[in-house]
Amino acid sequence: MLTGTNARAVILVEGWSDQAALESLAVKQGRDLTAEGIGVVPMGGITNIGKFAQALGPRGLRLRLAGLYDAAEEPYVRHNLQRMELGSAQTREEREALGFFACEADLEDELIRALGSAAVERVLEGEGELASFRRFQDQPAQRGRSTHAHLRRFMGTRARRKIRYGSLLVDALQLECVPRALDLVLTHHRR
Repeated sequence: MLTGTNARAVILVEGWSDQAALESLAVKQGRDLTAEGIGVVPMGGITNIGKFAQALGPRGLRLRLAGLYDAAEEPYVRHNLQRMELGSAQTREEREALGFFACEADLEDELIRALGSAAVERVLEGEGELASFRRFQDQPAQRGRSTHAHLRRFMGTRARRKIRYGSLLVDALQLECVPRALDLVLTHHRR
C-alpha cells in the first residue's frame, strides 16, 4: 500500500493473485507504479469494496480509485459505487468510466483465455506441476470438463498457487494479448 505524499491513486482488487498479476503486468509494460503514485490494494474479497472505497476514496484519503472485479460480482460493485456517490454506476460502461473493470469469470479465466490452454500447460510444466495437473484432471469430479475449466480450478487448489500463477501467466503473455480488463484498469489512472 502506498503511503505519503507520492500516493495519488489506488487500484482495488479482490486478492493477492490479482495484485501479483497487475504488478507483474505493469513491470512487463515498463511502468513503475510506485513512482507513478499508484498502489494496487488487495481487499480480501469483493465484500470489502465499500470499506476500502470509503477509507481511500473521496471521503477518506482522497485518492483516485479504480478497481478490478469478477463479472458475477457486478451487482455488489454497482451498489457500493452508487452508495459512495462516485458517479453513475448502473451500466458496465458507466462503471468503466469510473475506473472499475470486470473480468468475465475471474482473473485466472482472463489469463487462461488470453494465453490458451496449451501455453498455460507449458507454464505448469516449467514450474514442475504438469504431472500434478494431469492427476488432477483424472479425478472423477473433473472428468468431462474442459481443459480450460481444469486449469481454472487447478489454480485454486493449493495455498498461494493463484498468487504465483498470477505473475507467471502474465509473464508468459505477449503484450498485444493482455486481457482488456487488466489493460484498462492499469491505464485508467494515466488519463
